[in-house]
Amino acid sequence: MADLSKKVENMSIKEKGGYVPPHLRNGGARRANSGGFGGSSGSDGSSGGSFFGFSGRRGDSNRGGRGGFARNGGGSGFRPAGTGRWTDGKHVPAARNEKMEQQLFGVAEDPNFQSSGINFDHYDDIPVDASGENVPEPITEFTSPPLDELLLENIKLARFTKPTPVQKYSVPIVANGRDLMACAQTGSGKTGGFLFPVLSESFSTGPSEIPENARGGYMRKAFPTAVVLAPTRELATQIFDEAKKFTYRSWVRATVVYGGADVGSQMRELDRGCDLLVATPGRLNDLLERGKISLAKVKYLVLDEADRMLDMGFEPQIRHIVEGCDMPGVEDRQTLMFSATFPVDIQHLARDFLSDYIFLSVGRVGSTSENITQHVLYVEDEDKKSALLDLISSATDGLTLIFVETKRMADQLTDFLIMQNFAATAIHGDRTQGERERALAAFRSGKANLLVATAVAARGLDIPNVTHVINYDLPSDVDDYVHRIGRTGRAGNTGVSTAFFNRGNKNIVKGLVEILTEANQEVPSFLNDISRESSGIRGGRGGSFFNSRANSSRDYRKQGNGNGSFGASRGSGGSSWGSSRGGSSWGESSGGNSSWW
Repeated sequence: MADLSKKVENMSIKEKGGYVPPHLRNGGARRANSGGFGGSSGSDGSSGGSFFGFSGRRGDSNRGGRGGFARNGGGSGFRPAGTGRWTDGKHVPAARNEKMEQQLFGVAEDPNFQSSGINFDHYDDIPVDASGENVPEPITEFTSPPLDELLLENIKLARFTKPTPVQKYSVPIVANGRDLMACAQTGSGKTGGFLFPVLSESFSTGPSEIPENARGGYMRKAFPTAVVLAPTRELATQIFDEAKKFTYRSWVRATVVYGGADVGSQMRELDRGCDLLVATPGRLNDLLERGKISLAKVKYLVLDEADRMLDMGFEPQIRHIVEGCDMPGVEDRQTLMFSATFPVDIQHLARDFLSDYIFLSVGRVGSTSENITQHVLYVEDEDKKSALLDLISSATDGLTLIFVETKRMADQLTDFLIMQNFAATAIHGDRTQGERERALAAFRSGKANLLVATAVAARGLDIPNVTHVINYDLPSDVDDYVHRIGRTGRAGNTGVSTAFFNRGNKNIVKGLVEILTEANQEVPSFLNDISRESSGIRGGRGGSFFNSRANSSRDYRKQGNGNGSFGASRGSGGSSWGSSRGGSSWGESSGGNSSWW
């Protein structure tokens, strides 16, 4: 990685379009994985797909105790391997299954499993601010109690050695029946932050009783006790994969539902049992309307990447799920909200969905830290392909994630890389779910060491071993830049980020300079020059990045007006965000909400 950083620094990139393509400088750069990639260099690789060959909780009196899950339709007859039982008020774990453990947890030092290679000691220096009434004392290690013994065994199998800051607080917070609003970046361990305490309580308290009127009906209906909402199919699948690890040998059955996949097969999965439901908002609404799911027994509601869901326009669906169906009220469930940022409109959502919550603000875990070496190169649009070839040809190992702004560019750039004998694939909103899953699987495994992505992969996904992030197209929003480069330098490890900048990106130049300065990175002279030229221009959230970012990680209740400080309507008190929520940087890449569900 140090070699790559040096090579990038020594590149003969000149300011303002002075880039000399590599084939003119040295007669041909070395190709990574040359000749070893699915077919001849002359393949047209349509749509980038030739690589694969396819084109004491509140309300205990009426809820049967805290924790636990409702067995779907009493359907305890279907019990796949590795599934335990709840018998006579006791949790009876299943016997250990070596083959299943290898599938779920991998083997030691396996780079394809995201717990591998994480240096948990790097988390110790991350600042944490917890505010609210009677904040429980954080835990310092994984022990039983407070965690269930079976869950503790699964945590050890996953090779998590110590709790991250989010987990240190979330376990006692949930155990004490409190709501939580956590401002934490991806890579901070927030998936375990909600799965560990929710599953621990569930393992201990057992399933809830199914309503009498729901038994013996013609249509079987799922009664999950924990619902996790996520903005994208990829993030929902990732959470589900983690849930399968930590529910191993337990009576709890996890299920995932999302758009873009056959709804019939998902309904059949629900018929087999659904105790922990991971869902995207659109598909969950669909299944609620079909009568396949009831939320009457929900004890735990989790909203992951909450700001992303609002960016994508999911607030009406979320409010319908939480307030317009049969989900218990805010006093009769525990609600946990997680996100990298919490601007004013998310604070409004917290006011409506949470009660007497604890606000947890966790420092960055890599996205703009000194663990990431950031380079900004001046490259005109017509020179970008040559600059990209030079960068990826100098890399020796690891995975490279390349971000572009549009779906068309993702396909075009992937085709170009394939024709240059690079192992490349792409994900974006127009690809089918199967194509996206296969692309991510190939990238995670290293079969394809280059992944071209639109913003669909910028948030939430945790892909291990990404050593280099390239912003081929810079986003129009500086927040998105922060999230993109956070795909490398995960959990205290090191990484490299390279951005191609030209005058078409001057709307975010001020935020970019501030980010580089904050992370003690070198600020190129052309950035300072263009920043001074643009001193009177503020482009959307780009120019007001740090004001909005500072506000978005603070507990608004500290302003002295309690919840009333949120204002009477959405958008008040947060002028730096204004109408830019759901800005154009997501528009072309997401293709509208329908492409997400």
